Amino acid sequence: MGVIRKYIGDLQISNRWYLMLSSCVVLFFVSFFFTFLFRLVFTVTMLVFFFTIVDYVLLFFMKGGLTGHREMASRFSIGDDNEVVIQMENEYPFRVHGFLIDELPVQFQVRDFHLDIAISLQSKAVANYNLKPLSRGEYHFGDLICYVSSPLGLLQRRIILAEPEMVKVYPAFQQLKKYQLQFMATNTQTVAGLKKVRRLGHSLEFEKIKDYVPGDDVRTINWKATARSNSLMVNTFTDARQQQIYCLIDKGRNMKMPFEGMTLLDYSINACLAMLNVALMKQDKAGIITFSNKVNDIVAADRRNNQLHHILETLYKQQTDFKESDYEAVWVTIHKRITQRSLVLFFTNFETYSSLERQLPFLKKIAQNHLICVIFFQNTLLEEIHESTPDDIEGIYIKTIADQFAYEKRQIVKVLRQHGILSILTTPQNLNVDVINKYLEMKARQMV
Repeated sequence: MGVIRKYIGDLQISNRWYLMLSSCVVLFFVSFFFTFLFRLVFTVTMLVFFFTIVDYVLLFFMKGGLTGHREMASRFSIGDDNEVVIQMENEYPFRVHGFLIDELPVQFQVRDFHLDIAISLQSKAVANYNLKPLSRGEYHFGDLICYVSSPLGLLQRRIILAEPEMVKVYPAFQQLKKYQLQFMATNTQTVAGLKKVRRLGHSLEFEKIKDYVPGDDVRTINWKATARSNSLMVNTFTDARQQQIYCLIDKGRNMKMPFEGMTLLDYSINACLAMLNVALMKQDKAGIITFSNKVNDIVAADRRNNQLHHILETLYKQQTDFKESDYEAVWVTIHKRITQRSLVLFFTNFETYSSLERQLPFLKKIAQNHLICVIFFQNTLLEEIHESTPDDIEGIYIKTIADQFAYEKRQIVKVLRQHGILSILTTPQNLNVDVINKYLEMKARQMV
């Protein structure tokens, strides 16, 4: 069976062969009326079959072949461009051309993907393309198939360059590099989009005593150390460290809402990962809690070397469902498991003021022992309607409803502030920057 597949099953007839044979059929029909053409047409037809046999021998019996493999990362980053590289080597003693078909994972819903190739004799070639996954999970690639032709181009040989393989799509870990610039010194350069926050006084944590240099705050001069060393010495301070930072991620039905192909849960997970990476760089402890109708996963706040990897593996498998989120279960879990005062970043979504009223008592209980910041989302579609100018009665009605929803979002922020609860009302595309800015602001103001 393997021999049959190799010499027959992998054989494909090209469009050029069909075109030439169709031309011969037409010429045979013409030669019926013009008999002097028959011998010429017959000769041409025999030449077509002769070159077909020659092409078959070149592709299937000539020494050499086409080899290759697929190169890509062991894991992909959701919402980012992930490169796939195809390395090929032509071992035939002639130039080949054709096209590649990579059987992409079903999540992309692409069934006509192909890449044209042309490789000189005894040489190598590289083809590459990018994939942008919009959901987390396992992505299964099929065979990497190449249909190769000789310079005659009458036949094609199917060659499987790579076998099926699986790659996991994780939260947007590629974006971590974007925020790994020097957060420790906020007076130096910052990442585009992140704003500098003026520090209010000094942190409570003493770091060391050093020699005075022009520009140091004279209020930090240590007079006792100065007297002992006969030179000006100043105290230096650092941000308070070892603070517990928890990200609470709501996985209920209100986080199923899509935005540019990704759900609000995916945006929240990406922001959570970027935020906790910054917290670990700030020497704070990072942890997460995920929940829907019950508390699902808990990663205790810590700053071990593999803490970020542990968080990444936990966030990778999170999925939304259509159940009502149980805020009471979250409050009970926090009350039992988090005994030290911590910063709690609560990723959720409130579309109406009434939805907040049902959960507000539990948020207030959490705020009694912890510094809580509720992060929820603007409805960008409603914002577009709010900015539009209607020209009929129906448009005015729709705009009025949109204005009402936008007003309720602002009311939610106001009510949370009245109860001593911080909040961030943002769009999905600005979520990462807004959350990190809020964290740095709270660190600068010694709220954490």
